[in-house]
Amino acid sequence: MMALLIIFAVIHPAAMAYETHLTVAKDGSGDYRTIKQAILATKAFPWEDITIFIKNGVYHEKVDIYAWNTRVHLVGENRNKTIISYDDHFKKLDLGRNSTFHTYTMRVAGNDFSASNLTIENTAGPVGQAVALHVEADRAAFTNVTIRGYQDTLYVVGEGHRSYFENCRIEGSVDFIFGEGTAYFEQCDVVSLMDNTYVTAASTPKEQPFGFVFNRSKFIAPDKVKGVYLGRPWRQFARTVIVNSELGSHVHPAGWNNWGDATKEKTAFYAEMNNSGPGAKLDNRVSWSHQLAAEDAEKYSLSNVLRGWQPSAIALPTADASADSGSGNRVH
Repeated sequence: MMALLIIFAVIHPAAMAYETHLTVAKDGSGDYRTIKQAILATKAFPWEDITIFIKNGVYHEKVDIYAWNTRVHLVGENRNKTIISYDDHFKKLDLGRNSTFHTYTMRVAGNDFSASNLTIENTAGPVGQAVALHVEADRAAFTNVTIRGYQDTLYVVGEGHRSYFENCRIEGSVDFIFGEGTAYFEQCDVVSLMDNTYVTAASTPKEQPFGFVFNRSKFIAPDKVKGVYLGRPWRQFARTVIVNSELGSHVHPAGWNNWGDATKEKTAFYAEMNNSGPGAKLDNRVSWSHQLAAEDAEKYSLSNVLRGWQPSAIALPTADASADSGSGNRVH
């Protein structure tokens, strides 16, 4: 009997309790002083969600949410004052032709992740490829998040992997939303910082039905910026669709670019529907882009694009609810 009790104690979840609410604070008033420390302290493949509340401050660190860090939720105290910042870029790392993929400020590989009320930035500036946020997890949701960079700001990767961005602000210049993953952008501000550049550079796999879909979003830029293309195909079967959105005057009349390869005009899929604003005029759009009809709306609905995943099903904790949820203020 004693042996059975010992085995039960070892395998029963109640005997393997772990912290589900942690607080990060630079001033030492939380459980950890850095986000990285908090992530390293979380349980691998937890059976309950883990919430990490991050108090205001600029956290100069490179953050990895590893594949075993599933069900992690980062909640900032204030979107504009809780900032995760780093400055790696292609030339600085000098790791060869694939250096871009190591430049991230934050990389998310753990499934069922969410982040809200914070800023993720790469401050390297106009020095080449410098990723702010690298998302390779499936079912990753970002709400009220500012993602700030210059070139290659947001990298969404993973064939068939789904990510969701709501009420986010994404800033950059060249190909600043790129990758092969499926991403749905709802009511986001997409901010172009430089003339004659490109917003998206999808590399959608051939058999994947959706790449990037923007709904009820705003494509904006500072007053003097002009000649910005909505996208160009990083790979042959790139897919980007913009619906019910507002396009500013900075958008190039042609709308889309073939990246110097006319063969991609036959394979890439770029489409628009029910957009408004000076950049939405279709008179001079490239002939190989598509204009969707009303009956196509359901195809590009959130539920269909994300294959039934409901980001709203994630119980996002609020900053207020998380502020006092630390596990005893044991500072590390």
